Amino acid sequence: MTTSTDSAGTGRRGWLRDGSSAPTTGLLTDKYELTMLSSFVADGTADHPAVFELFARRLPEGRRFGLVAGLGRLLEELPDFTFTAEDREWLVATEALTPEASEWLGEFRFSGDISAYAEGDLYWPGSPVLTVSGRLGECILLETIALSIFNHDSAIASAAARMAIAAGGRPLLEMGSRRTHEEAAVAVARAAWIAGFSGTSNLAAGFRYAVPTIGTAAHAFTLAHPSERAAFEAQVRALGVGTTLLVDTYDIEEGIRTAVDVAGPDLGAVRIDSGDLAVESRRARALLDSLGAGRTRIIVTSDLDEYVISALADAPIDGYGVGTRVATGSGHPTASMVYKLVAVADSPEGELRPVAKSSESKASVGGRKTAYRYPDGRECFTLDGRVPDEALPLQHHVVRSGEIVPGPTLEQTRDRVARTLIELPDPIRHVSHGTAARTATEEELA
Repeated sequence: MTTSTDSAGTGRRGWLRDGSSAPTTGLLTDKYELTMLSSFVADGTADHPAVFELFARRLPEGRRFGLVAGLGRLLEELPDFTFTAEDREWLVATEALTPEASEWLGEFRFSGDISAYAEGDLYWPGSPVLTVSGRLGECILLETIALSIFNHDSAIASAAARMAIAAGGRPLLEMGSRRTHEEAAVAVARAAWIAGFSGTSNLAAGFRYAVPTIGTAAHAFTLAHPSERAAFEAQVRALGVGTTLLVDTYDIEEGIRTAVDVAGPDLGAVRIDSGDLAVESRRARALLDSLGAGRTRIIVTSDLDEYVISALADAPIDGYGVGTRVATGSGHPTASMVYKLVAVADSPEGELRPVAKSSESKASVGGRKTAYRYPDGRECFTLDGRVPDEALPLQHHVVRSGEIVPGPTLEQTRDRVARTLIELPDPIRHVSHGTAARTATEEELA
């Protein structure tokens, strides 16, 4: 198989069988979605109306809020979520699909409705982040791809948002591409940028999503030259004095002196990637100032997360480069979201009836939920579609009868997150461990 992106560079990516002309994402799913479809077709329920909801049972331990990310990527994939004749032939041959279900799929395209929280909105345990309604057979097929995107991207965005809060307005640079799968790296950069990062080292994210790209040189560049001075001279010749010079390959103080001597007092920045960053940044600031490079910025990297960034708040640091901890969701690579059936009809024209799990620790609430938020931040839902006058509805249509509804740009989403994080109450903004609120009915929160 080969992979492809569309010519506009929007980020759409699918799987192509050799010789095929159209990208598809239908096979990016678990086998049991297709075996369930086969059973639904066999017992005649595949065309019954149904409603599924995607939500988190819990947040990672100690987290006070979650940030929704991945909606835009899901909507990119949806038009190509289909099964070619070759796909269906293979699925039948491997007994993942019955011939009858293969015929039911035909030239499948999702034809239902999807409502969702806005990308960049907050969520808590129980928030119906995504509501998928349509025929039972087609709704079940979206489970794996929806969860794989939302679990990954929301985990990254939630961690990145906490880092943005800790940074207190100082630039954050996403540098985690080498710590994750090559395609996940692009999604990481997108999610981190939405959450407040200033740029990414990942060029594919820059091309597909117009995320600003950053990067100058690694230690290998310095080591490849006869001396640190020679390396700095080569970099300045190529990139100008506004570049960022990595000064800790050998000795940080000597590296800073050489950097200023080579680039002059208008050197853009120095990067420190080792040692006690609080101590080293203070020494660097004093030295730069003494050398007349008072405008030269100090960028630090090296296993940073929201806790380390918060601890460095008083240090003279101008920006942070974050790799592993943002690429892995600060140690929480999934948002623990699930996709559950909450209502189904007993005939193609029948009324929806609520359904719910009752198993211990995995119980769910049946019925389609309408979520809303009060000005004080409390989040509730009703099962009758009602929203109190003083509350703000949280869900909006993103797909109607299979057609994608135009939504905000990535820039607009990023701006929304910035406003949201500023307006968060102090107890929720804390990066220390805390307890998350929960979305529930009015009666439960009373």
